[in-house]
Amino acid sequence: MLDDRKVDVLRAIVEDYVATREPVGSKALVERHSLGVSSATVRNDMAVLEEEGYIVQPHTSAGRVPTDKGYRVFVDRLSTVKPLSPAERRAISTFLEGAVDLDEIVTRSVRLLAQLTRQIAVVQYPSLTRSAVRHIELVSMGPSRVLVVLITENGRVDQTVVEVPSELDEVALGDLRSRLNVALVGQRLADVGQLLADLTERFTPQDRAPVAAVVAALLENLAAQHDERVAVAGTANVISYGREFDTGVRPLLEALEEHVVLLHLLGEATTPLAVSVRIGAENEHQALASSAVVSSSYGTGGELFGSLGVVGPLPMDYPGTIATVRAVARYVSQILAG
Repeated sequence: MLDDRKVDVLRAIVEDYVATREPVGSKALVERHSLGVSSATVRNDMAVLEEEGYIVQPHTSAGRVPTDKGYRVFVDRLSTVKPLSPAERRAISTFLEGAVDLDEIVTRSVRLLAQLTRQIAVVQYPSLTRSAVRHIELVSMGPSRVLVVLITENGRVDQTVVEVPSELDEVALGDLRSRLNVALVGQRLADVGQLLADLTERFTPQDRAPVAAVVAALLENLAAQHDERVAVAGTANVISYGREFDTGVRPLLEALEEHVVLLHLLGEATTPLAVSVRIGAENEHQALASSAVVSSSYGTGGELFGSLGVVGPLPMDYPGTIATVRAVARYVSQILAG
């Protein structure tokens, strides 16, 4: 267990290394930070930190750099997360509130995260398994075609054009629309199939075939929807990661092309707006062993909609990145709940 002074020395090493990407020496620490101790004491503390695996000397006669273990202590001992300025919060709010639909909300969110953190950003679309039905609309498009519109509570809109074997007149179409909404509004999408099991039998024999076609198309559309859709932005930001990350760029970019890796990267959050930081080897995928992942779930009222986050090199601005990820997750939650 590190005492407070050694934690202060470790914090200074991390902050300097993140800022300069150069190994940090004891002389620089004394000059740049008000540690309140002599250079000799700082050297002794650095020796202990190195012996216990919190920092390492990459080259002979060089300064020290943090290890995964050192970054972890730094993050865990953060007393405050750097707050966003009023201008930054206003810019986030204005940018996201201008979105007109779910796709644009996700697109704007992932671009914003990449721009603000200068990392690779990943945003998961709201999960269908956690979504509920807000409204179903049926629109006649002629004697043999019906447009089925499904709107979920988190703002997702899916449209399907259904070819029906016989015409549904306006009365039958209105009756089907009403029955679908009575049965499904407020219900989870995962339960839709069970709730519609006997719906067709409630209609007259002449309407059962077209009703069955609409119900089948609705169920097929739900089955075909992939919950785990993600958006990625900022991959060009790896250019700024520095020489120490050169060997990790290709494996990282290849890993980010894997759909499953992206979802696993965001983690299994259980609480809305809970921020998670995974450092180096804490990421199970080998390609992320030289990376840090800061992620947060988003949702409202205890309901999880999805997750978002950023991937970057180990020497990142953790306080600023955590604050940005948390803020974007909060605004996305508010917009989807609106």
